[in-house]
Amino acid sequence: MIVSKIRDDKYLLAFGKHVKKLRNRKKLSRETLAAYSNIETMQVYRVETGQTNATVSTIVALAKGLEVHPKKLLDFNYE
Repeated sequence: MIVSKIRDDKYLLAFGKHVKKLRNRKKLSRETLAAYSNIETMQVYRVETGQTNATVSTIVALAKGLEVHPKKLLDFNYE
């Protein structure tokens, strides 16, 4: 049995735009957010541009770096 990978780029891009919007509101660079989140700068870039499907661990790390609750990251318009 082959299981196909479920990925909807539209949702990933919408999530990334939301993360970028929150980062810009805090006036943080990608590098600073990455440092605060203890993740690589390229990971922040890949999330913001919808190139990667963020894990729960990455979402929690970004939330800590942005000083928001993780559910705030998931409260975005995806339609």
